[in-house]
Amino acid sequence: MRDPLTAEFLERGWAVLPASPAMRAWAEVARGIAEERLADPVHDQWYRHDRTWFAGVDVLPNDPDGALGPVALAGPALTVLGALGYPVTDWHAGQMSAVFPGYPGRDAEETDASAGFRRNRDAAHVDGLLPIGPDRRRMLREPHAFILGIPLSPVDKGASPLAVWDGSHRSIGAALCTALAPVAEEDRADVDLTDAYHAARKAAFDAHPRRLISVDPGEAFILHRHMLHGISPWTATSNAPRLVAYFRPQFSIGEWMSAP
Repeated sequence: MRDPLTAEFLERGWAVLPASPAMRAWAEVARGIAEERLADPVHDQWYRHDRTWFAGVDVLPNDPDGALGPVALAGPALTVLGALGYPVTDWHAGQMSAVFPGYPGRDAEETDASAGFRRNRDAAHVDGLLPIGPDRRRMLREPHAFILGIPLSPVDKGASPLAVWDGSHRSIGAALCTALAPVAEEDRADVDLTDAYHAARKAAFDAHPRRLISVDPGEAFILHRHMLHGISPWTATSNAPRLVAYFRPQFSIGEWMSAP
């Protein structure tokens, strides 16, 4: 029998993990590093949308075991991931995402459609489907195992929390796996998933309720790799940015298709 958190994750496609001293200690160290990175001009390349979002891919200097110096990456989140069959022994450098008041701003090169989708639909997406070539066709080039989010700072609940569509991992996963299944494993990274993805995403907006995930340091959340999610617009009165660390370990495409 699965524990309640694991069952919730599989049913809804996401779960919030309870706070623990170990995760709170890790988040405290990560926050100090994050604030240094935000202030360092060498990392300005990661600012997006008129500097209302700092993407910060691979910015955190964690060890392969996830530790930041002497502070281990530990807590209920790791237990649940292990129970799901996702043990990680080699953590990539973590993403440090920061969202600021006014999100979403608009970059000069953004189209009206892109800016509107970000504002009205939270720029909802499934991770790992990258826009390839001049026509930006979506292909599965980064088959993640899961998404682990670790809040680093307590902020107002309206400070652009993550938006998810409950249960969308099931319908979107089914649509994408159906498109990939007839193709040999070695060729699946080149399959154009654009049409299947867009159709499944459009259907998910109507079929699955939108939820906002707002959690505090010490807690964590996990998302299914097929989950439709995005960043909601800023509605808070606070000026403190929302800081979150993200990990997305890689799977093979076959595992991406078949694992729970």
